Amino acid sequence: MLEHHVKTEAGLSDLCDTLRGSAWLALDTEFVREKTYYPQFCLLQISNGEVAATVDPLQIERLDPLLEILFDEGIVKVFHAGRQDLEIFYNLWGRLPTPLFDTQLAASLLGLGDQVGYGNLVEKLLDHRLEKGHSRTDWSRRPLDEAQLRYALDDVIYLGDIYLELEQRLRAEGRETWLQDDFEQLGNPETYLNPPQEAWKRVKGRQQLKGVQLAILRELAGWREQEAQQANRPKRWILKDEVLTDLARRQPKSSDQLGKIRGLEAGTIKRHGERLLAMIARARELPKSEWPLDKRRPPRLDNNQEALADLLYCSLRLLAEGHNITPAAIAGRREIESLVAGERDLELLQGWRRKVVGSSLLQVLDGALWPQMVSGRLQLVERQAGD
Repeated sequence: MLEHHVKTEAGLSDLCDTLRGSAWLALDTEFVREKTYYPQFCLLQISNGEVAATVDPLQIERLDPLLEILFDEGIVKVFHAGRQDLEIFYNLWGRLPTPLFDTQLAASLLGLGDQVGYGNLVEKLLDHRLEKGHSRTDWSRRPLDEAQLRYALDDVIYLGDIYLELEQRLRAEGRETWLQDDFEQLGNPETYLNPPQEAWKRVKGRQQLKGVQLAILRELAGWREQEAQQANRPKRWILKDEVLTDLARRQPKSSDQLGKIRGLEAGTIKRHGERLLAMIARARELPKSEWPLDKRRPPRLDNNQEALADLLYCSLRLLAEGHNITPAAIAGRREIESLVAGERDLELLQGWRRKVVGSSLLQVLDGALWPQMVSGRLQLVERQAGD
């Protein structure tokens, strides 16, 4: 395979001439975001199986020829766990490189592990062990040395072979269309939006809050999100999650009370104290009908429902094993508990997951299927009349 490290517009133009018309492209990015809200794009790796290259966006001003390739709808773009890579494309260009194929999702559907890492997948499928020594590299620093570029290039050199192998296995299993909805979701721009009014749903510790406390958290988290976006700074630099939840829980009414919130620094109170108090007061005045509901909060189940959730999770494992799929790739315990609690707007009941498992779990709930030992193995069988 030919390898290139592209640092000039002329080199990029030549590379794109070579890649144009490819059936697929393996893609990966390197970025840093420790000091920013948005990830800083530092390096692109790209391969079509014959040529592999790193492209340095910090040294190339115009990437237009590359964008023409990336957004060519006739080329499949292959990623491994590509959500963060795709976030970069969306933030920079407001578009996503579709159609997509994600090898991590495909691997889980083939029973190769839930959220399996790229290195592990290379080792499982290609019997090759990758170098891991540069996983903590600061990719924004220049120049990058040969070892760093070698490490980066490996992320796409093997990705194409993995893609071809997984695609072949999916076709052999008759599952080549099962991930279409998942890939379309990855390629949906709405996946990468972070509207401030929804920010409270991503605050760690929100599960301990309820009622008007969640209304306060929504107000505070939305403000923090806007501040972080406008300043391009990490949210934690403005207010940490534990401070947000403590403010929502204790609902201070004065600067003195703000000063008693652990982790809320004096400088932050001086700059934003009045604003924080005003937001807390405004949220407290909202009528109960306008308080948010945390739909992701684990449902409270009684003992009978807990036992039923155990039965459904056992059934899930049986069904997943029968299809050679990792159970966690289908649903987790929380989603099973939500199903028992009566929720039906669940990923488990959509697309291929409904076909493989969801419909059967509904039958277990209805009593039409039940577990039974058959020839020494536990199986789900149809319940006969009179049983």
